[in-house]
Amino acid sequence: MNYIWDLLIKAEQSGLAKKDIHFVPAKVYSPYMELSNEAINTRVIEQKVEINPYYRFYDIFRDLFDVNNNEDIELRDTLFDIIIHFLADIDLIQGMNKREYYIKFVLMDIEMGIFGNSVREKIRLFNREEREVIARNILRLYETGEVVYLLRDTMRKIFKSSTIYANCEEKDELLIYIGQEENETNRAKLELIKEIFLPVRLHTEIYWKNHFGIIGVEETMRMDSIALY
Repeated sequence: MNYIWDLLIKAEQSGLAKKDIHFVPAKVYSPYMELSNEAINTRVIEQKVEINPYYRFYDIFRDLFDVNNNEDIELRDTLFDIIIHFLADIDLIQGMNKREYYIKFVLMDIEMGIFGNSVREKIRLFNREEREVIARNILRLYETGEVVYLLRDTMRKIFKSSTIYANCEEKDELLIYIGQEENETNRAKLELIKEIFLPVRLHTEIYWKNHFGIIGVEETMRMDSIALY
């Protein structure tokens, strides 16, 4: 990490909010780096981050921390933190394309309850990458209408070992193998995906850890590990 935007992205992925990060001007820093970490290759996100403000923002900060100015230090430190957060937000926005804006809008709609209170509550169980997968596929759903394909794509990206089988000869049914332990969180995630992407006409049968037997597929025909259909 060398830039403030990179740090904020890593912090969000680690579960830290922007407001949890406090930027301070570094007393000792390299003129070739923006972040002044003691360990250059560190992957640990500290909540107090020292910055070299002159690396990219010399014109903004050249007069704010003059060595001969010892007045209003606390005010200047607070102002510095606010300005760096503002500049970091600009960095993040400049790196976004049109589609990423649409994804943000979809996630905002979910948080506002546009997709229903159930979806709004359950989306909080997903991490940042998983939320973007869901929002991206909602956009694709509006564009293509390929609901079953997007159901399968979302399932494979959220539940890595999942497989969906279609049984449409006798009835409109999907057999969904999750490949993970059944627990409250996984059940809630599955319900959200079904609520958004599952067509109303389709019935589902869910298999969690044990796969139903398929003749000729050895992995599904193991003793004491076969689920009944």
